[in-house]
Amino acid sequence: VFLEKPGAPSVVELEQMRDKALKKNVKVFMGFNKNVSSYLDRTRDFAAKTEGKVDVTFLHNNAYEDNEKELGECFERNSEGMLKNMAIHELAILTTFYGVTIDNIASVEADKTFSSCKTLKGPSGAPFTDFDKVKFKITTKDGNEVSVAADRCGGDDSVGIVTDAATGKELVRYTMPDEEVVANIPNLEKKYPGVMPYFLTQDPDYATLKQRVAMNLVDGTPADGVATIDIACETLKVAEYLTPILQKELLQ
Repeated sequence: VFLEKPGAPSVVELEQMRDKALKKNVKVFMGFNKNVSSYLDRTRDFAAKTEGKVDVTFLHNNAYEDNEKELGECFERNSEGMLKNMAIHELAILTTFYGVTIDNIASVEADKTFSSCKTLKGPSGAPFTDFDKVKFKITTKDGNEVSVAADRCGGDDSVGIVTDAATGKELVRYTMPDEEVVANIPNLEKKYPGVMPYFLTQDPDYATLKQRVAMNLVDGTPADGVATIDIACETLKVAEYLTPILQKELLQ
């Protein structure tokens, strides 16, 4: 089964799906396309090869207008919350590659200068509380440190950023989509007229993701980087764990 992220609205529901799949001996792979994206590989490779301590941040931008009407509509339509929706990709990266689970989190530090949590009315008139932008660093009990940032009004890209831990100087950033993907978008627009714009920017990653899943089913080739439903369960747990902690810290 190829299941789109995050898999289910809650941990309980996703774990029920996982248990049924396990009972029937059915593999379940998740559609976390950033797990196989080149910007992730390049960011991790650069950080691993750099001498001295570095900080790694995975930034996810959306392109909503920065006003209460549009953000209120966004909050209501994505009422599960930013960490279960927009930033779930980044949390899956942390779970898959940095060993982040709720049992292994030593500390969570919110960046209050970047982050913002608001209560806004949606189109229905009901109030919804969520982050319009958030940034935080997680330190695991194993000593891994990694940051996530998400901005509803920051643009339309995702970025891996490596900085010098001592000075804060940015050493490199890798972007999704990269230059090659952007250059190919006009060709894809002609081939697939009318599709959602983000389909075009993420086309190579989804192609890679589905190819790895298909080859695993055909001949058992390891689906490197592809998240399983177990990873998805841990990721959703982290999202549910972090949301009240960060909201409390930012709303104080």
